[in-house]
Amino acid sequence: MSLNPITSLYYIAPCCLVFLTVPWCAVELPRLRAAAASAAGLARPDVFVFGTNSLCAFALNLAVFLLVGKTSALTMNVAGVVKDWLLIAFSWTVIKDTVTPVNLAGYGIAFLGVAYYNHAKLQGLKAKEAERKAAATAVPKPDDAEAAARLLPEKYGGDGDSKN
Repeated sequence: MSLNPITSLYYIAPCCLVFLTVPWCAVELPRLRAAAASAAGLARPDVFVFGTNSLCAFALNLAVFLLVGKTSALTMNVAGVVKDWLLIAFSWTVIKDTVTPVNLAGYGIAFLGVAYYNHAKLQGLKAKEAERKAAATAVPKPDDAEAAARLLPEKYGGDGDSKN
């Protein structure tokens, strides 16, 4: 079964709501009630922040479904590794977070995995393209035509001597 990204969200969003409501009620709801009680009823949710956060989540889910639909789930995972690299580079350069040698070794291993994935995928695409070109330029041999003529009568139940 193949669904477009909007239809996928149509089916998945209610399930996400149900499964995220349970931990929200257990973790966040008591905090909201405590904040509302301590602020004498002045603590209300910010509708603008909630709305923009909801739109961002919707856009993220739509982008994920589009990416997986056009490529594959493995490509999504590799893109996640690249996203992690960018976040780490940002936190290292802008926020001045420390990066240990163990972190660098892990990033190096992840980089080698992504490089191998890209190399293997490129080799597969080149092989398919070469196969396609070979099939397009292939000239049928005379014995191939004879074999095809023998198979056609067998397929259609004729004796092979009749002409159209």
